[in-house]
Amino acid sequence: MAGKVAALPSGSRLSDFLSFIILARAFPIARVHDALVATGKASQRQRDLPAHVVVYYVLALSLYMQSSSREVLRCLLEGLQWLNLGAPVSIAGKSGISQARSRLGSAIIKPARYAG
Repeated sequence: MAGKVAALPSGSRLSDFLSFIILARAFPIARVHDALVATGKASQRQRDLPAHVVVYYVLALSLYMQSSSREVLRCLLEGLQWLNLGAPVSIAGKSGISQARSRLGSAIIKPARYAG
């Protein structure tokens, strides 16, 4: 028997937006773009899921591990639009999400080594 798809409660909650504000402050868009350029993963053309959105998406997945990946993406996109961190993006299907994550790879998410 198939299990019920985990989802965030219907409607937008203030705590969801706060999670994305914290993500955006901890990982400012300028630093995300710099990291994408440094790893050669910056978007070369306009896609359904731009590389910087996929970075925030992967980070958001760790906040909402109990939720479906599409639901996390939906909430992330609403949060990014609410924060004015990008043009409106449509919610991609499972294959689009998988392709975007494959394009991004893991190098961008690996912790940076700081000389100190």
